[in-house]
Amino acid sequence: MQIENEYGPESKAFGAAGHAYMNWAAQMAVGLGTGVPWVMCKEEDAPESVINTCNGFYCHSFTPNKPYKPTMWTEAWSGWFTEFGDTIRQRPVQDLAFAVARFIQKGGSFINYYMYHGGTNFGHTAGGPFITTSYDYDAPIDEYGLVREPKYGHLKELHRAIKLCEQALISADPTVTSLGNLQEAHVFSPQSGGCAAFLANYDTNSFARVMFNNMHYSLPPWSISILPDCRNVVFNTAKIGVQTSQMQMYPINAQSLVWETYDDEVASQGENSLITSTGLLEQINVTRDTSDYLWYITSVDVNPAEEFLQRGRRPVLTVHSAGHALHVFINGELSGSAYGTRKDRKIKFSGNVNLRAGTNKIALLSVAVGLPNAGPHYELWSTGVLGPVVLHGFDGGSKDLTWQQWSYQVGLKGEAMNLHSLEGTFSVEWMQSSLAVQNQQPLTWYRAYIDAPDGDEPLALDMGSMGKGEAWINGQSIGRYWTASAPNEHCSSCSYTGTYRSPKCQSNCGQPTQRWYHVPRSWLQPSRNLLVVFEELGGDATKISLAKRSISSVCADVSEWHPMIKNWEIESYGRPEEHHKPKVHLQCTPGQVISAIKFASYGTPVGTCGNFQQGACHSSNSYSILEKKCIGQQRCMVAISATNFGGDPCLHVMKRVAVEAICSAVAQPMH
Repeated sequence: MQIENEYGPESKAFGAAGHAYMNWAAQMAVGLGTGVPWVMCKEEDAPESVINTCNGFYCHSFTPNKPYKPTMWTEAWSGWFTEFGDTIRQRPVQDLAFAVARFIQKGGSFINYYMYHGGTNFGHTAGGPFITTSYDYDAPIDEYGLVREPKYGHLKELHRAIKLCEQALISADPTVTSLGNLQEAHVFSPQSGGCAAFLANYDTNSFARVMFNNMHYSLPPWSISILPDCRNVVFNTAKIGVQTSQMQMYPINAQSLVWETYDDEVASQGENSLITSTGLLEQINVTRDTSDYLWYITSVDVNPAEEFLQRGRRPVLTVHSAGHALHVFINGELSGSAYGTRKDRKIKFSGNVNLRAGTNKIALLSVAVGLPNAGPHYELWSTGVLGPVVLHGFDGGSKDLTWQQWSYQVGLKGEAMNLHSLEGTFSVEWMQSSLAVQNQQPLTWYRAYIDAPDGDEPLALDMGSMGKGEAWINGQSIGRYWTASAPNEHCSSCSYTGTYRSPKCQSNCGQPTQRWYHVPRSWLQPSRNLLVVFEELGGDATKISLAKRSISSVCADVSEWHPMIKNWEIESYGRPEEHHKPKVHLQCTPGQVISAIKFASYGTPVGTCGNFQQGACHSSNSYSILEKKCIGQQRCMVAISATNFGGDPCLHVMKRVAVEAICSAVAQPMH
């Protein structure tokens, strides 16, 4: 059982008080007498009564603070979280498997993945701030509950191989032997007999041919081979023998949503205000996290003789905020917006504003996008408009509004009326006009009714046509949406070799960080499900649609040589025996069948799933063989051999089979 979560860095920041608290927490937990060991992760000075553990991308260099404590890895990071306005981070499974095998080969005894099943930050549960509603984390099982291949299958094979070594691993400490400059063997040889070995190649560029137990082994770069009997390789972390699946969102066009709108109100000074104060207040202390939104409301008087009025000029308003987002309204009209990032939460809005002679209402809508989830002293992490707030361009110079009287309104009018709920949605009169939907006004509520689609595929809302806001189904919050785009840089080909860090493998450049928002089927009834959307900026709700997520294609890329084949069979006969031939396995999800073979090549194909190409060596029978075996099947298997493919297209060359198959839903019978 775990007492805390990564309190170690905070403990250090608090000094003696943090250390005392850590000891108190340990004594309290152990004193409960649960009979279960307690752990503290990232707590280097954990007391003797608890086990300190490691979290991270790698934990092979971690050692517990006492020799009698087991070596535990409580968070093996399978990927990384996503931030609004940023790219999507992925971690190659070859590197993750390498990290796990490297931890086991040094004597590690426990591994827990973070995340193994991705998830969704429904409602306002996303932290950060700026962490997206999707918490998919490139996990082996994705946010929607679908298996992500090859990550899931490759890790399954890894742990199957580790399980074969179990008796040796728990009965002996490893003996480490150098096999080269960047190669070594970790050997477990219990006195009771048996042997297991891990052969590692830490070179990030080159294969290594090593001698171990009087046998030669070829080790790919940045990989570990597992030998449960110190002789036969059953798994190599860099060699993927399982299929790759490609997911796709399929829009459901069975119905056209009929939208209705309701315009929220721009707050007015003194109206519905909870607080009036001289100066600017910190947002969370005012809202108490009951809403993402806080209105800062004040006014400024403009003399009709001001020069900027006479010359048709506009003064400049600057607003400094610890925000996360800010929308500026002058006399009820949106003048502009500004946004922070997770790395720089400070916002500066600077823009021309339309002021008229007389009194002008200034309403600043400050928006929180999640709360801090790491670091000491949360109470000191400010949010909201903290100033200065200054108008530039007046005859007498600048007008500093920071310390004049401000009124505060927590939340939106629509929130107060619970417009998103099944009961509250009838409390106002909605406008039934397609023109109103297309007008794309800020601070607009949208309502439609949607039927649950047939089937059991996971569902998502496509919010790509919208700006920023929140969505609800039957009163349940799907979460914050924001179609901020990732920068159009940093995305490139991703090599599994070399130490992984979160910036290493980035994708989705130039695209909305999150376009799809998970809708659990358990939230839906068969028909008339209430869908409510609140849009801050203005978007095209007519393009919102529901989509099904399923596998679009599956790929396999398997060599004639496979790590499950015994080395002596290759070396002695040049070809593996029939029953050990490697096989291509393809499998669509239940309810789907293989409808077409998009690519097939027995020979020396190149590329990866989705962009395979024929190489110099190719069997002309490749397509017909795989089509005959697989078309119309939910799953199929083809052994890789020259006989099966009508002959050897290139003698004395190590060949592979690469195939991409299209998965399609099985047609449902008419009732």
